[in-house]
Amino acid sequence: MREIVLDTETTGFEPEDGDRIVEIGAVELFNHVPTGRTYHQYINPQRSMPQEAFEVHGLGDEFLADKPLFAAIADAFLEFVGDAKLIIHNATFDMKFLNAELRWINKPLLPADQAIDTLAIARRRFPGSPASLDALCRRFGIDNSSRTLHGALLDSEILAEVYLELIGGRQPDFGLSTTGQSDQGLSTADTQWRPRPRPQPLQPRLTEEEKAAHAAFVSKLENGGLWPKAG
Repeated sequence: MREIVLDTETTGFEPEDGDRIVEIGAVELFNHVPTGRTYHQYINPQRSMPQEAFEVHGLGDEFLADKPLFAAIADAFLEFVGDAKLIIHNATFDMKFLNAELRWINKPLLPADQAIDTLAIARRRFPGSPASLDALCRRFGIDNSSRTLHGALLDSEILAEVYLELIGGRQPDFGLSTTGQSDQGLSTADTQWRPRPRPQPLQPRLTEEEKAAHAAFVSKLENGGLWPKAG
């Protein structure tokens, strides 16, 4: 099962007000294990960066000026994502921006049900507790000391660790489950395997001399011991 842990950085909160994506970072998981494949791209938003947004991610006008437009990177991004589930913290926000950018260049939109929202998972698991990425790192003991500013790729890498903890730990089913997601890619024979009797019984390890010695010992016990009566 392939999943993509994804994060974006933007110029603000609302694409319909002219805000744009300036960075996309993504990490590939296969069967809940990072593969080492990542996607990372800075994007020229074709507008100035508001000071409030700059203070969050540190991406300014001069740095972004020579970066490609979203239209130039859309195909490569969509190819990397494919039909994998998208693991996103506050998925509504990122999906809103991604689909706005795709719509503006007449590309197919990402289906809403392709996204899995880790913020929603965290709120269900820990109702009433802080559910920000930093708060979840503290809860699970994940080192996020390098996160002085928001960065899409770094946040995706951290979110991948948080996601695995949210679904039950770094190895959520330890490969022992015979139902659910871990069955994907397995044949019916694999998932229905059960231990069976040996085709040939193992040869006894006791020699005839050892059997005779044991019988002689038992015969000397009071009333012949319990063993002869056990059958």
